[in-house]
Amino acid sequence: MNGAEALVETMLASDVSVCFANPGTSEMHFVAALDTHPDMRCILCLFEGGVTGAADGYARMSGNVAGTLLHLGPGFGNGWANLHNARKGHSGIVNIVGDHAGYHLKHDAPLQADLDGVVASVSQWVRRATDSSTVAGAGADAIRVARGGQIATVILPADCAWGESGAGALTALPPVAKHRPDADRVAASAEALALPGAALLVSGPGLYGQGAKLAGQIAARTGCRLLAPFFAPRIALGENAVAFEMLPYSPDHTIEFLSDLSRIVLVGEDPPVNFFAYPGKPSTPDPAGCVLDRLCYSDWDTMWTLQTMAEAVGVDGSEHVSRIKGKKPALETGSLTSEGIGRCLASAIPDGAVMVNEAVTAGPGIWPHVNFAASHDRLNNTGGSIGQCLPNALGASVACPDRPVFAVSGDGSAMYQLQCLWTAAREKMNITFVIIANRGYQILHAELQAQGAPKPGRNARAMFDIEDPLLDWVALAKGHGVPAVRADSEEKFAEALEQAARTDGPFLIEAPI
Repeated sequence: MNGAEALVETMLASDVSVCFANPGTSEMHFVAALDTHPDMRCILCLFEGGVTGAADGYARMSGNVAGTLLHLGPGFGNGWANLHNARKGHSGIVNIVGDHAGYHLKHDAPLQADLDGVVASVSQWVRRATDSSTVAGAGADAIRVARGGQIATVILPADCAWGESGAGALTALPPVAKHRPDADRVAASAEALALPGAALLVSGPGLYGQGAKLAGQIAARTGCRLLAPFFAPRIALGENAVAFEMLPYSPDHTIEFLSDLSRIVLVGEDPPVNFFAYPGKPSTPDPAGCVLDRLCYSDWDTMWTLQTMAEAVGVDGSEHVSRIKGKKPALETGSLTSEGIGRCLASAIPDGAVMVNEAVTAGPGIWPHVNFAASHDRLNNTGGSIGQCLPNALGASVACPDRPVFAVSGDGSAMYQLQCLWTAAREKMNITFVIIANRGYQILHAELQAQGAPKPGRNARAMFDIEDPLLDWVALAKGHGVPAVRADSEEKFAEALEQAARTDGPFLIEAPI
């Protein structure tokens, strides 16, 4: 057994059975090892940002980790942005990145780079295999770390992959137990939630499933406001979901949103911070004098903290938890708007759908309608690096093959990861891609104004708008093997969603607004 074979068998023995990949020559022995193990599902993405973003979406929806296969420093660098998003969302990912054979490094071959530096800039755990006998152990340790919600990277030199391992496969140990706050601190925070002006801000597993239920019961028992971050990694919404108040994006709106609070207890979430700095405005939106009680950090044990807090406030199951009451809006006629997209989606999505959100400027018109649709999970862009939506949708579809996935993205963001359409077609994934064609990076127009800059002139417009030539998303989709239509009215968009539901595999709707 060589090092590569030992690594593949270690992954499978540790219940890691999906590998999103874009391999190169240095990884050929690992590819050969994958080829002899058909129980490992290997999914090719045509750009490394698709690889890493898909692994992120898989982790969010499966609760397990996926492997990625990346090629040297440039390949890892191409996947860096979506690893940044995954790190901000606390998704566990195991990266296998090939490197030149150790004896080849001194020649500074064309693809040689500061691989260790690039990897360390976004990974919370890194290990370089030093010989073939260390490969399986590195893989097992990486899986253990990733299962704790971290980015773990194994650097696999080619000679370590092809050399004899001298040992068989290993099985990853369970993740290290997460830190828990002191019980007396939990009790004090729980008592404070019953005071006027208190709020509970929750993220991570506290936004869906049992965690959301506990958070809702705590809020019902204490009377505090129940908040969720704007960029929640995953949140349950729609019919009968626990009703969280989501923080706004705009700093001015967030300041107003939080203005009546004197204490915010944070469980699984960091203190609120504005996405950017703005001239003459504070960096954080919390009111002056408001106590920020960081009870449970984002990498601590959120579920234990919520359970302990629920016991402290006397939750007994009799609480009347505030839940979302579903409703389908009446559709309208005429030219398509972001509100129209929201109305149609709210009417069309089935119970159990997964919504991946990178609508950006169109979002305020879309999501207020979809929030009240059938029960669904929503994934958001956690790190702000655009180009997350399409690959996240790939990973979510692999994790939940029986659940329809809707990827709702602006056209500028979607162009970052256009190649994901090909992977969706090859794998016959049940994904409806909704591309909001507003012909530009419209968020930058809003940010330019927020920074107090003059109205955009020729150069600014040239950098913000993608109108000359217009992108033809129907042609782009068909060129990648995905059927597509353009819908420029609310009626046509509703019809397009019906057509997508009848289509096996992926379908794309270009939605010009």
